[in-house]
Amino acid sequence: MQKNFEEYFPPGTEEHDLLLKVDFRRLPGHVAVIMDGNGRWAQQRGLSRAEGHNAGSASVREVVEASARLGIEFLTLYAFSRENWKRPRLEVGQLWRLLREYLGKEDRLLVENDIRLRVIGRKEGIPRPVLRELERVEEMTRTNGRMTLVVALNYGGRSEIVDAVRRILEEGRLGPGDLDEKEFAARLYTEGIPDPDLLIRTSGELRVSNFLLWQIAYTEIYVTPVLWPDFRKRHLLEAVLEYQKRDRRFGDIHAGTPRKK
Repeated sequence: MQKNFEEYFPPGTEEHDLLLKVDFRRLPGHVAVIMDGNGRWAQQRGLSRAEGHNAGSASVREVVEASARLGIEFLTLYAFSRENWKRPRLEVGQLWRLLREYLGKEDRLLVENDIRLRVIGRKEGIPRPVLRELERVEEMTRTNGRMTLVVALNYGGRSEIVDAVRRILEEGRLGPGDLDEKEFAARLYTEGIPDPDLLIRTSGELRVSNFLLWQIAYTEIYVTPVLWPDFRKRHLLEAVLEYQKRDRRFGDIHAGTPRKK
């Protein structure tokens, strides 16, 4: 990631041509991604689902790097949902192993490039060796400020809302008249993180899969048929360009004021 901008988006490539069209004054500050299609990618090639997940890790690395280079401030990846526990035990174990290996390989990369890791979701239930790695890398990167990489693990949007209500009840300091959207949002896993400007869903599925249900109220949604293991920086640029064509009104008849940084 220390290569210069031109080397990462070299002239004469499709990526560079797309980059020239990007309005850097109107970048989405927060991009969230539902990384879908690993299993179908593997099936199409006669491979195991584990090999599909492994191939998807290359897409993670490229999208993280490209997002940081573009100047996106927050990138949230939906890595493991609460519903994913329903998958075969062997596949679930492989997913956690891949995450642990990724953290071991990429931790210095995050540090060297000023990227902070933040994990959201219910930490109860995450295998202890993985949880220790997550906490280690979170602590290692907590002062980094170039971009925040948010990883949703053991995450569910409904669970997040229920947990926020539980926090309010346990605190016991807010009366009915004191509770507003700001106070509620402060009890979500994403406290302090701005709502996504752009949600990308790969594999062509037209659903939000219990992801950031509160936060995506006015998020622009971009669906691509590209399966996650095939998703690269070119596809990220295409999503950003589509986002910049949108007229974001936030319920008004005029375009809304851009989110303050």
